[in-house]
Amino acid sequence: MLLRLPYQALTSVFALVRLLPMSDHDKDAEILALRHQLAVLQRQIDKPKLTWPDRALIAALLYRLPRVHFRRLHLIVSPDTVLRWHRELLRRRHGKASRPKRPGRPRTIRSIRTLVLRLAEENPSWGYRRIHGELAALGIKVAAATVWNILNDHGINPAPERDHTTWATFLRSQAQAILAADFFETKTLTGATLYVFAVIEHATRRVRILGATAHPTADWVTQLARNMVMDLHDAGTKVKFLIRDRDARYPAPFDAFLQAEGIEVVQTGVRMPRMNAIMERWVRTCRAELLDRTLVWNQAHLLHALREYEQFYNGHRPHRTLQGAAPLRPLPEPITEPGQPTHLNVRRHDHLGGILHEYQHAA
Repeated sequence: MLLRLPYQALTSVFALVRLLPMSDHDKDAEILALRHQLAVLQRQIDKPKLTWPDRALIAALLYRLPRVHFRRLHLIVSPDTVLRWHRELLRRRHGKASRPKRPGRPRTIRSIRTLVLRLAEENPSWGYRRIHGELAALGIKVAAATVWNILNDHGINPAPERDHTTWATFLRSQAQAILAADFFETKTLTGATLYVFAVIEHATRRVRILGATAHPTADWVTQLARNMVMDLHDAGTKVKFLIRDRDARYPAPFDAFLQAEGIEVVQTGVRMPRMNAIMERWVRTCRAELLDRTLVWNQAHLLHALREYEQFYNGHRPHRTLQGAAPLRPLPEPITEPGQPTHLNVRRHDHLGGILHEYQHAA
């Protein structure tokens, strides 16, 4: 847009140079032809759209002509419009230096606005007054009304309307003390149905496959709860919550034993599997990586495959939540530092007849 006005001015200069050698008779004939063409176009176009460079060029060419001459010109705009354009050009040129770029108070710097939004996000119970006080403690001097305006501009509700704990917030804040449990079933070659019971730690993603049976009785499930609590004590893991669905296979003694051990049982909502999403995701992973690729002969064969997969999952399989580490294996030191060998000798170790592949550096 800025380059268009100089371009049009330059083309007008060349047009003027072309007119100099022409006689008055030729110029009059050309003017009459152009006027007729303009009259034809005005009958076809209701209201032409002119850009800012077009307005500036027309106003600059015609502002020296007397106003009475405008009546004889076949312009696509009225004479008053041309004069108004000229006044706007003069006002823009003379008023740019004296007029401030932005009226009113200067806008709050971006870093302070970002900090206000961060404090509001990390502390849902804080109102704008509390956030203003925290900024003052950090040596940031802003008005309380400014904090309120920042929150209001970004659609953040007052503290009483957002001071509630969502299920996702609860899971993140209590991940170190949460276990998730679930039953899932599989079929053998004979068509028998076997039920597998497993739990997973939210924080470390470590999975424990507690058992598998064709008949999950109340005594069997309760005994698995005792075994699980003993394993947790041996590993030094403290658990406060266990998330499970409303499956009828969980007997009353199961919940009573966990309550006696200081573990609160949290049941998911009806038809709400996302409340136990971490466990449901592991069940899907187990099916895709193991059960859907294995022909299960009997219960003993299933338990053997599950134990092997449990060791592989906890000791080698990387997790996005853990930035690529395994639940029981931290990430090694990177080998991209200067002086490290550039040739990699990586060996593959197969599990369960090649269903699972584990890769390690050769010794």
